Amino acid sequence: MRALTRYLYALGGITLVLLLCGCAGTPFSRGAPGPEVPAPTLHVGDRWVYHGVDGFRAKTEWDESHEVTAIDASGITVRVVRKGPRVDIQRTEKWQMPGTVTEGAVFETESANFDPALLRYRYPLTTGTLWTQFIRDTRRPEGNPYGVITRWVSVEGFDKISTPAGTFDAIRLNITMILDDETFYRYPTRCTYTVWYAESVGAVVQEHKRSQYTEKGGGNEAAYHPVQETEIKLVSFARG
Repeated sequence: MRALTRYLYALGGITLVLLLCGCAGTPFSRGAPGPEVPAPTLHVGDRWVYHGVDGFRAKTEWDESHEVTAIDASGITVRVVRKGPRVDIQRTEKWQMPGTVTEGAVFETESANFDPALLRYRYPLTTGTLWTQFIRDTRRPEGNPYGVITRWVSVEGFDKISTPAGTFDAIRLNITMILDDETFYRYPTRCTYTVWYAESVGAVVQEHKRSQYTEKGGGNEAAYHPVQETEIKLVSFARG
């Protein structure tokens, strides 16, 4: 029964991703056509700085830097630092190659070890392509009864995006994700993210994140809980 319930929940995610394919940006339209976006060439010292705002009434704000600190035979190491009035977090990401993440965050700032590796970006990014992944976080106990991280990504064409770092022709990715955080009293968190990626900086220039979960049970017990209402924009970028 649990497996069937999760399957139906996931099926709803697939339906949502198909709707997003048609409805992102302006209603019922894709972004503008454009060329394929290749993988970036990274250098030690490459640094992106973002400003984030999250919340529904009481807003939380922070600045977040992503800096390439090492590139060697084992892959790419990126240091992420998030600081704000109510947050001070540092973590490290490990990439096999640009876009392919073995250790990093897929939701908020909590790090995970991905098996298989997370395809954050499947280069070249080409309008109209989709990919799906079922990923286990190996930091969670073996035999997690509530399944894995399920992730659908669709590439939706180009939009003109204005940020504090400038205006970019950015390719849009719609992401629907079901997390592995289901418990006996609540269903897993469902995330609907929109990401705009610019080839000129080799990274995201803007993100919009929404997520929520519902409690199990009928009637008034099945309460709806919003989790994220987040906007993130690029502030600056510097080559190493």
